[in-house]
Amino acid sequence: MATIHKEIEIERSKEFVWDAIRDVGAIHKRLVPGFVVDCKLEGDWRIVTFANGMVVRELIVDVDDQTCRHSWSARGERLTHHNASVQVFSAGQDKCRVVWIADLMPQ
Repeated sequence: MATIHKEIEIERSKEFVWDAIRDVGAIHKRLVPGFVVDCKLEGDWRIVTFANGMVVRELIVDVDDQTCRHSWSARGERLTHHNASVQVFSAGQDKCRVVWIADLMPQ
């Protein structure tokens, strides 16, 4: 099992950044354009196409406006286990901190 933990500070308000993160069907336009080239919603799932051609089905576990936290679980032939979350914290006026954590086990 591997864990990836990334934190970044962004010179934007928590509300601005959370609005982009919580728009789970538009990550290819609002959050990671170029890295993700397409994203389609199918019920509680999103189908994500990455720039390298890899396509992954992700179950949207939660979008919590109270804690500004989004969690999901990716499914695919190359993964035995995957769950991830991203959360936004205020770091002052027009500044925030984004924390992304992913736990995964490749096959």
